[in-house]
Amino acid sequence: MTPLIFYGLSVASMLCAITPAVLFLINLQLYNVPPLPGDASAKLRAISVLIPARDEAHGIEAAVASILDSEGVDFEIVVMDDSSTDGTGALVAAMAARDPRVRLEKAPKLPLGWNGKQHACWSLAHVARHDLFCFIDADVRLEPQALARMAEFLQAKDAALVSGFPRQVTETFMEWLLLPLIHFVLLGFLPIDRMRKTTDLAFAAGCGQFIMVERGAYFASGGHAEMKATMHDGLMLPRVFRQHGMRTDLADITSLARCRMYRNAGQVWQGLAKNATEGLAAPVRILPISLVLAMGQIVPYLLLISLIMGRKVKPEMMVFVLVAVGCAWLPRVLAAVRFRQDWRGALLHPLGIATLLAIQWYSFARKLMGGAVSWKDRAYAGE
Repeated sequence: MTPLIFYGLSVASMLCAITPAVLFLINLQLYNVPPLPGDASAKLRAISVLIPARDEAHGIEAAVASILDSEGVDFEIVVMDDSSTDGTGALVAAMAARDPRVRLEKAPKLPLGWNGKQHACWSLAHVARHDLFCFIDADVRLEPQALARMAEFLQAKDAALVSGFPRQVTETFMEWLLLPLIHFVLLGFLPIDRMRKTTDLAFAAGCGQFIMVERGAYFASGGHAEMKATMHDGLMLPRVFRQHGMRTDLADITSLARCRMYRNAGQVWQGLAKNATEGLAAPVRILPISLVLAMGQIVPYLLLISLIMGRKVKPEMMVFVLVAVGCAWLPRVLAAVRFRQDWRGALLHPLGIATLLAIQWYSFARKLMGGAVSWKDRAYAGE
C-alpha cells in the first residue's frame, strides 16, 4: 500500500467513523425511557395487547403471564393462534379459562399475497375491544409498568404510533455478536430529532417486537393491510402511518421489556436476512451503506493492525487512524453500558459489522435470484 493510499484510507475511515459516533451521542440524549404516568386522575385509555402466535408453545404462557402483571392501566390480552401445531392454542385457552382478561382467537386462513404475521395482526385489530392497540411478539416479556408508560409516552408525544426496542437477551455467539448492532445502526444513522419534527418517510423506524398505536389512526392508515407482503413490520408500519401524515416516535424500553429473538446461529442468520432487503439491503441503500460501514467500522482496525506491525507513517496519519478506531468503538461501548449488552460483542465490533454486511449481501443476492424466504414453516416467493 502506497503512503498516498494509506493517507486517503485513514482520512476516509476517520470521517466515516466520526459521523455516526457524533449522531449516536446526540441521539443517546433523545432516546429516553418513557415517562411515568402523570396526574393519577387522568386515566389512561384501555389497551388491547395483541399477540400473533404461531407455534409458540415454548414461551406463550410466560409472555401472557408477564402482561397480566401490568399496572396502572386497564387491558385485555388477545392471542391469535395462527395455525399452530404445537398446542399453543390449548395453552392460551387454559389461561383464558382462569383469567377473563385473556382471550384466544383463531386466525382466518392465510390469503394469497399476505405475510403470516401481518395477516394475524390485521385480524387481531378487528377483534380488539379497546382504543389503544399494542402489538407484541410472543417472545417479549414485559415489566409491570411497560404498558402504562408507553401509553403515557404516546399521549405526551401526540403520536399515532410509538415503538421501542426491548433488551435483547443473547446467549450464543451469533446472538451477542450481531443483535446489539440494532442500537448501533438505529442511533448512529437515524436523526431522532428530525424523526420527531417531521413525518418524512426517510425517518420511519420502529421495532416489530413492541408497537403501540391508536385504533382510529390504525384503520385510517390501513394498518397491516397496507404492508401485507412485508417481512419487516418494525420499519414498514411506521412508514405506513407517516405516508398518511401521522407522527411516529421511539422510546428506550430496555428496562421495561426483554426479548430473546433467536436461539442459534442459523436462526440469527435467517432472521436478519428475511427482511434485510426492506432495510439496509434495499437496492438503493446496500452499496452506500456497505461502503460507509466498511470504511468507518472495519477499515480503521485494519489500518491499526498495519501500524502495530511496524508500518512507518507520518504522525498525522497515526492520529487519523486512532481517532477512527476510537469513534468506531465509542458507540458500542456506550451501548453495552446503556442497553445492557454483552461486552464480547463490543470487543468484536468489526467482526460483527463484517458479518452483518455478509448477511445483507446474501439477502440482496437471494432477492436478485428470486429465491424464496422461509419463516415459521411458510415459504414466501419474494420480499
